Amino acid sequence: MTNPVKSYFENTNTLLYSFLVSLPLFLLYELLIVISQPVGDSIVRISVDVWIKSLFTYLGVNAVSFSLLIVVFIGLFIVYKERERLKTIRFSYFPVLILESAVYAIVVAFISQSLVSLMLNMAASDPISSLSITQQLALSLGAGLYEELFFRVILVTLFILLFTKILGKKWAGVTAAVVLSALLFSAVHYVGSMGDAFTLGSFLYRFLFGLILNGIYVWRGFGVAAWTHAIYDIMVIAFLS
Repeated sequence: MTNPVKSYFENTNTLLYSFLVSLPLFLLYELLIVISQPVGDSIVRISVDVWIKSLFTYLGVNAVSFSLLIVVFIGLFIVYKERERLKTIRFSYFPVLILESAVYAIVVAFISQSLVSLMLNMAASDPISSLSITQQLALSLGAGLYEELFFRVILVTLFILLFTKILGKKWAGVTAAVVLSALLFSAVHYVGSMGDAFTLGSFLYRFLFGLILNGIYVWRGFGVAAWTHAIYDIMVIAFLS
């Protein structure tokens, strides 16, 4: 008899489930941006999203339309690649994936907040209270999607390949990749005109946050990491409101 828990983890730790469960984040984010700021000003967009869309604009294409086109092509590629798995997809797994992410978000909040408070007797928070609730919600969903896509899928994956080759051991490569990506994830929040003022507390907070998300990505994949990040940010908004 198949163990349902084992079956759930084995089936959902795949590219197909990661793409399908993270697709609503992309659609909701773009929709909320349009609703909350119809003039298209990028001031409330996630920094990684701004980088990507600025590149598209520089290339002379419509940023949002081109982003949607890329998502469609990626989706078609994944569906084709995973076409055999698509036949046995279980839609009942998707709410469980989001519930699993919510549990991780609560654990992440407890660990990050507790460790930073223990070390420095302080906690970090993001200065977004001046934005509307819709804009804050959009930022939360966008952070879960774009920051996880860049810092986890791209950076962690590339670093694992690089450091595994340099260090010669997979565990050493994964460890180095997880730590370095978390450092970069924290540091990038203080870069540029929209960056936050640097404090050791906020840097350590974000480093620990990135470290845990990196671990979730390596273990459970992009979809769960993205929803964990998004749900965590929504929890922060609810707490600060």
